[in-house]
Amino acid sequence: MSHPELYILRHGQTVWNAEDRMQGWDNSPLTPRGERDAARQGEILREIDLTGFRALCSPSGRAIQTAGIAVAPVMGMIETDMRLREIGVGDWTGVARADLPPVDGPDGYLAHYESAPNGEGHAKLRLRCEAFLADRTGPTVLITHGITSRMIRTILTNPAGMGPADVQGGQGCVYHVKNGEQTLLR
Repeated sequence: MSHPELYILRHGQTVWNAEDRMQGWDNSPLTPRGERDAARQGEILREIDLTGFRALCSPSGRAIQTAGIAVAPVMGMIETDMRLREIGVGDWTGVARADLPPVDGPDGYLAHYESAPNGEGHAKLRLRCEAFLADRTGPTVLITHGITSRMIRTILTNPAGMGPADVQGGQGCVYHVKNGEQTLLR
């Protein structure tokens, strides 16, 4: 399946990111560093011709705050879409990663999202992201979250799996995905 061109932004660093806590669907505001992350994304976007692009954002406050700094000055109108919210982490919302049980595997960080009690899990997140992508009819700038960004980019560039551990969410940068190829813009 062919997909339109996308520029994908993760929200800037939040208070809970700095404290190494699981966020999921709850919100935590951007830190000063997070505001600088978003400003850097705005600088990157100003160098790109976004004529004909639409902007879609997660409804989470941290994503909206990032969109206001990075995207609104460049594109103006930004719509929200619930399918861009972060993976749900259920009972682990707000829990410090240091307090989570250890998990086996090469990417324990990612495995925590799969094993969160009452969480959404990767399979449900994948279905949500696939449905979102199926609705894309034109080029779009997305403002989303680390795991959701990773899932979207994996679907578009590596449909067989979640991708290697180095396919991270990326604060302060922009991912460009076109014709199944991903480029990191810093």
